[in-house]
Amino acid sequence: MSYDRARARAILERARTEGRTTLSADENATICAAYQIPIPPQALAASAGEAARIAKEIGYPVALKIASHDILHKSDAGGVTLNLADAKAVEAAYESLVTRAKAYKKDARIDGALVQRMAGAGVELIVGAITDPSFGKLVAFGVGGVMVELLSDITFRLAPVTAAEAQAMFDEIRGKEILGGVRGGPAANREALAALIENVSHLVDDIPEIVEVDLNPVFASSSGAIAADVRILLDFTPAPERYRPSRDEIKRAMNRIMRPESIAIIGASAEEGKIGNSVLKNLVNGGYKGRILPIHPSLDSVLGIKACKSIKDVPGDVDVAVFAIPARLVAKVLQECGEKHVAGAVLIPSGFAETGNVDLQREALDVARQNHIRLMGPNIYGFYYTPMNLCATFCTPYDVRGKVALSSQSGGVGMAILGFSRSSKMGVSAIVGLGNKADLDEDDLLTFFEDDPDTDVVAMHVEDLKDGRSFAEVAKRVSAKKPVIVLKAGRTSAGARAARSHTAALAGNDRIYDDVLKQSGVVRAYSLNDMLEFARCLPLMPAPKGENVLIITGAGGSGVLLADACVDNGLALMSMPPDLDQAFRKFIPPFGAAGNPVDITGGEPPTTYQNTIRLGLEDQRVHALVLGYWHTIITPPMVFARLAAEVVEEQRRKGINKPLVASLVGDIEVEEACAYLFERRIPAYPYTTEKPVAVLGAKYRWARGAGLI
Repeated sequence: MSYDRARARAILERARTEGRTTLSADENATICAAYQIPIPPQALAASAGEAARIAKEIGYPVALKIASHDILHKSDAGGVTLNLADAKAVEAAYESLVTRAKAYKKDARIDGALVQRMAGAGVELIVGAITDPSFGKLVAFGVGGVMVELLSDITFRLAPVTAAEAQAMFDEIRGKEILGGVRGGPAANREALAALIENVSHLVDDIPEIVEVDLNPVFASSSGAIAADVRILLDFTPAPERYRPSRDEIKRAMNRIMRPESIAIIGASAEEGKIGNSVLKNLVNGGYKGRILPIHPSLDSVLGIKACKSIKDVPGDVDVAVFAIPARLVAKVLQECGEKHVAGAVLIPSGFAETGNVDLQREALDVARQNHIRLMGPNIYGFYYTPMNLCATFCTPYDVRGKVALSSQSGGVGMAILGFSRSSKMGVSAIVGLGNKADLDEDDLLTFFEDDPDTDVVAMHVEDLKDGRSFAEVAKRVSAKKPVIVLKAGRTSAGARAARSHTAALAGNDRIYDDVLKQSGVVRAYSLNDMLEFARCLPLMPAPKGENVLIITGAGGSGVLLADACVDNGLALMSMPPDLDQAFRKFIPPFGAAGNPVDITGGEPPTTYQNTIRLGLEDQRVHALVLGYWHTIITPPMVFARLAAEVVEEQRRKGINKPLVASLVGDIEVEEACAYLFERRIPAYPYTTEKPVAVLGAKYRWARGAGLI
C-alpha cells in the first residue's frame, strides 16, 4: 500500500498548534484519504440552506451528523438523522440537530452538521485502533452499529497487520457468520474489509500521536467496505522510552547469570534459618561445581567455605551475586558489584515497590543500569537451573532434570511449580522467580531459553507485562521453535480504560492479552494446574500432522463427554470415511458403534482395545487419538495400560508417532494405570474426560501458531 504520510502529519501539526486532541470531519476525511480508508462523499454545512445545497451535490439519500469537538458520541446527543430524501427534510433535520445538541451540552461549540451520502446496505461492523499502555498500538475489528458495546464482539491485533492477519481476525468474532451473507444475501467482500483494517493499522503505526481511531459503523457488502462514521483522537504527550538491551546483550548477560562460573552470596550466614544460610547450603548441597563465594563483613568462613568481607575483595571474576541483605543496603552493595563487573544480581529481599517503597527500587535499578548489571527481582525466591546443578534460592533444593523451564512472579506459585514438578516427576531445566521485575522480565528469559539446548518448552506465570509488545515479538519468534505457555493472572479484573470511544470501551485488558498471545503463537492457560499440565505434557507428544481427531472409547457416556471436550478445545472430530468405518466394525460387537467416537463397549476383551488403537494409529487420515477407558473386570486398568503402551511403542518403532491422550474412569486402580502410561510418554488422567483433551488442545494450539498444520 502507498500512503500519504506527509498529508496526514500536516493535519496533526495543525491540531497540535491549536491545542486540540480531536479532529474535524474535514480533517478526518483528509486523513482517511491519505491512508486509503473509504468513506462516503461528505461536506460540512454551517447552515440549513448550505446543508440542502450539499445534499443535492452529493446525491440523496443523505445523513446529517452534528459536528462538534465537544460531543464525541453523536448518537448520545441525538445528533444523527438518517435517510433524508429531499431538501425540505434536510433543512428541518439540520435545525433539529442543532437544537438537540445545545440541549445535550449547553456550552458545546457547534460547527454545523456533516452532510454525508448514505453508505448503502451492508453488514454493520466496527474497525478501530487503540493505544494500550503495555502493548502499544492495537487494531480492532468486530460487530458494530448501535449495539456495539452491548454485544462486545471484538478482537485485537498488534499493529501493523498484514492482509492475511486481518482476514484471520474475521474468524475470531462470535458473529463471524454475518460476513457470509445474512438471510441468503451476498457475502461481504473480505479482501476489501481486510484492506481497510490493514490501512487503519498502518495509520496508527506511522503516526504515534493518533491514540484512538473509531470507525463505526463500517458497512461491509459484496462491493466493498466503507466507514460511515470516523472519530480520531490525539495525544501529543511523548511516550516514555522503554529500556531494552539488544538481543546479543541480553544473551551475554543471561548466559553468565544462568550458567555462572562463580556465585557470591551477599549476606551469607552461618545461622540456621537465615536466608543467607539457606542459599549457601542449597548451592553446596545441590551440587553446583562453580566457585561459591560467601560475603560477610566479619566472618572468615561460612559453613567451612572461605568468606570475604566485601565482594570487592574476591579474587578473580564474579558472574552472579545473590543478595540476602536488607533492602536499604542493596544499592550500596550493587555499586561494589559494578566495580567487580558482576553480570547479574539476584535480589531476594522484599521491602521495595511491593511495599510502596518505589524510590528504593528505582535507586537500586539506577545503580544497576549505570554499572551494566541485570537485576532478577527484587522480592523473589531465587532461581534454579538444573543443567548446572544450580539452586540459587532459599527454597528446597530440586535436582530432577528435564526440558521444561518455568517462571513466576509469585513466590507461592513458584513453590507450587516446585511441588508439582517433584510430585509428577516432571523434570525441569529451570525455575525462575521474577517478583517485582524491576529489570529482568519474561522477554529476557525467553531470549535465553530460545537457544538453550536443555529447554524444550517454556511456561510462565504472569501478573503483568512491563512491555507487552516486546514480549509478543520475542514470544512469536520463540514459539515457532518451542511451545511457550502463559498463565495470565488477574484475567477477571476490570481492566478497561475510561471509554472515550466504542473501541476503547471494548478493550478489556484480558481481551487484549488473549488476542495478542494468540497472535504470538503462545498457548494460554487459564489455571495454574493447566499451565503445569501443559508444560508436563506438550514435550511428550509429537506435533500433529493434521486436524483429524479420533475418539476410541469403551463407554458411550465417556465418548459423549470426550466429544464435547474436543469441541470446547477447538479440536476437529474426524468425519469417518466409509472404508475406515467398516474396518473398525470388524473388531467391535454389532451393538457397538463405529463413526466417531468409536464405541467398542465395556464388555470387550483386551484385544479389541489393542486392535482398534492399532487401526487408528496406522490410518494416515487419523492425526490424533483420544482414548476413553472404562474400568471392567474383562479388561482391568493395568491390562489396558500395558496393551495400549505396547501398541503405541510398536507403532513408534515403525515410525508412526501421533499425539495420543487417554481418559481412564473407574476405581482407584486407574491411578496406577495412568502413572504407567505417563512413564511411557502417553498423557493419561484418571476420573476426568476434560483434562486429557485440554492437553491435546494445547498441543494443537501451539502447532497451529507455529505453522506446523
